[in-house]
Amino acid sequence: MTVMLATASRRLTFCWFRALSISLLTASSSVAAGSGGLPAQCWTPAALASDPAERVIQKLHGEPDTKPVKRTLTPFEPVPAKRMGSIRSVKIEDGRKLIALTFDLCEANGQITGYDGAIVDTLRLNGAKATFFAGGKWMLDHTERAEQLIADPLFQIGNHSWSHANVRRVEMPGTLREIRRTQAAYEQVREQLTQKQCFAGQPEVVSSIPARLALYRFPYGACNAEALQAVAEQGLLDIQWDIAMADPAAVQTADMIVQEVLAKVHPGAIIIGHANGRGVHTNEALQTLIPALRKKGYAFVTVGELLAAGKPVIAEECFNEKPGDLDKYDKPAESKANPNPNPISVSDPSLGPNPNPDPKPRPRRKAPVASPAGNDWLSTIFLGKG
Repeated sequence: MTVMLATASRRLTFCWFRALSISLLTASSSVAAGSGGLPAQCWTPAALASDPAERVIQKLHGEPDTKPVKRTLTPFEPVPAKRMGSIRSVKIEDGRKLIALTFDLCEANGQITGYDGAIVDTLRLNGAKATFFAGGKWMLDHTERAEQLIADPLFQIGNHSWSHANVRRVEMPGTLREIRRTQAAYEQVREQLTQKQCFAGQPEVVSSIPARLALYRFPYGACNAEALQAVAEQGLLDIQWDIAMADPAAVQTADMIVQEVLAKVHPGAIIIGHANGRGVHTNEALQTLIPALRKKGYAFVTVGELLAAGKPVIAEECFNEKPGDLDKYDKPAESKANPNPNPISVSDPSLGPNPNPDPKPRPRRKAPVASPAGNDWLSTIFLGKG
């Protein structure tokens, strides 16, 4: 009986994951089929085009940060325990050479980061799909650009926390706040988008744009067992990477990015770059990478499409190349003698009622604390706070 129950549980978990993957794939495909070039219907070419001035990162000198929106979140189901963990890549089942380009749009408190529209222009020009992991604060500070990305069938959006806080340095209530406020920001921006006149008479397009985010990426790629559990309990799959452009490093050149990616690329790879103004030579590298990868037979898909095409490679830790390779960038967590001066309630009032009350705690994994790279580009992100 025990064996039968365990087998049934594994089947249910597998079916849940496949159902989620297929739903992500279907959403992307249905928008592509039904939109008829939705971004072009809603914005002029000039409004969609990049503006170099938008790459500039602004520091807030005493001005207040953007406030989170207050709304009830869309209901969701937690990720099954056996699907918890850090998804680094996907093992493609049918031999297709699929890869996922991903770009972070992070923004910390005390700043407004940029929008590297040249990257988006290049992706659109080449018809290359990509996934953008956007911070909640970033989406509210760049509402129209966020709407354009959400509306574009080439792109998928993921949760990249509210203010890019390192979860290894905050209490669990703060981690939950970062997740939920970003979910609320996305749902607010999506609602504003679908109320535009260009959506009139297209209910199938409205319904095909995901009502909530289903993917998550930790700030700095850093996590611990408790944070991985929290992400899963919020109904999100954690997406790491296994190839880094290392584009925030000032010494990085376009040729170095190209060589790094081409040397490590493989079917099912997840590649990380940055589109918030911190990527150095990212767009220049993409202009060479996209045709070079296609020449090698690779096709670009969203992370959701990649997950639907195979079996995810899941680690119990978060890291760049090997476990623990970000530890040297960690600072000690807040001690009891010096508690967080701004404690956050788990039931964050800014979000309204929580449609999914916090479940009973699961047994904590004993995975060691770890996260991404010991490379210089990661120290650049840490020092730059996003």
